[in-house]
Amino acid sequence: MNYKEGVYFMELAKYIDHTALKADTGRAAIEKLCQEARDYGFMSVCVNPTWVATAHSLLEGSDVKVCTVIGFPLGANTSAVKAFETRTAIQEGADEVDMVINIGAAKDGNWDLVKADIQAVVGAANHQALVKVILETCLLSKEEIVKASQVAKEAGADFVKTSTGFSTGGATVQDIRLMRETVGPDMGVKASGGVQNREDALAMIEAGASRIGASKGIAIVTGQATSNAPGSY
Repeated sequence: MNYKEGVYFMELAKYIDHTALKADTGRAAIEKLCQEARDYGFMSVCVNPTWVATAHSLLEGSDVKVCTVIGFPLGANTSAVKAFETRTAIQEGADEVDMVINIGAAKDGNWDLVKADIQAVVGAANHQALVKVILETCLLSKEEIVKASQVAKEAGADFVKTSTGFSTGGATVQDIRLMRETVGPDMGVKASGGVQNREDALAMIEAGASRIGASKGIAIVTGQATSNAPGSY
């Protein structure tokens, strides 16, 4: 690797939330995830709440952030539960929280409820952790994506994010572009779900993504080929 490639490698790594969110993820997988994040210089690891304290301990002394998920993956928890999850995660060492919106409320056009739900998490985070708002774009119309992005911005969130990786589809370039156009240049936009390789990641960044959530972070930064296996985050 020459100097130019090394700089590019490091810059791309800082877009990556290195992710392990499957139900059968055990301690060995979390240890491996955290070591890889250290080795490759990823921005964060994204883990389920039960692993936040472990990841925080394993990453002590590094600049890798600990990210976790709230109301995941359905978004159907009450706002009070999401707020409690958020406070607990921060107490255990989370630097960032990725919450799922109340998707049913969004589909009903109940945007006041969607906004209040996001505000509950933003309030619980209390500027101690970044808040990313997962829209689950595959379940929303273009108009709903725009409205959900607007509501997330109004509610004080730091990012809008496409997907959980556990629904009917993941990030698309079109949705990233639409979200970026909606929230403007200063709010974060995260592409997640189905980003498998460097080509995918660069396309998302070109469309406006400022963060990439992926379980294929190593393949992305090294340029390795991967298969689009079902259930890949």
